[in-house]
This record gives sequence, C-alpha cells and structure tokens, in this order.
Amino acid sequence: MNIEGVIFAWILFCAFLTMVLFILFGQITVRKLRKNPKTKEDLGIEFASGWDIINVAQALALPSSWLKRIENSPLAFMEANSRVIRENTNKFDHILGAIFYWLLMTTGLAAPLLALASSIGFFE
Repeated sequence: MNIEGVIFAWILFCAFLTMVLFILFGQITVRKLRKNPKTKEDLGIEFASGWDIINVAQALALPSSWLKRIENSPLAFMEANSRVIRENTNKFDHILGAIFYWLLMTTGLAAPLLALASSIGFFE
C-alpha cells in the first residue's frame, strides 16, 4: 500500500473515532447541560441538529484567551458561553470535549489537504 493509501486509512479511522466521540460527548456532557436550567440558554445557536455539541466542545477545548476574544465579538451570541460551560462541567467532560473537538478539526482539515496534495501530484 502506498503512503497516500495509508494516510487515507488513518483519516478514515480518525473520522470514525470522531463520530463515536460526537455521540458520546453529546450523550454524556451536552445532554446534562441541556437539562440544567442555568446552562440551557448558553449552548450557542444550533444551525443544525447537534451543532450545540460542537459549540460546547469548542468552549471546553480552546484556550481562555481565544474564547475571550470570541465572546467579545459581535457574533458572540452564536457560540457557547465558555465561562458557564466550564463552571458546570467536570474534568472528564473537559478532556472528552477537547479530544473530540481537536480530532474533529484535524480530521476535517486533513481530508481536504490529502485531496489537494493528491490532485497536484504530491504522492507521485
């Protein structure tokens, strides 16, 4: 198997793992936050079903300095309130959210980069 096939297989594996973590994080953490009256309105806008799961994961995964910049922007209403989310989650939720979010982002970026590299003949 060539290197392109190996990279593609790893991306597929990571995409499958991301799907599993999406379900787990949604059922374990976000479900708890949806039921809590203090956090119900602070999960961000849900463009599509499950988008609030990604908003919460982002609030738990990004550094505080980045989140402060996001929360001071005019589009802050679209994102989850990181302060409220962090206060109402435990360490396990933080770790699960960070793993899920960064795996989602790297998989989502790696697949188009692999397609671009393949189309320009990088692997030939």
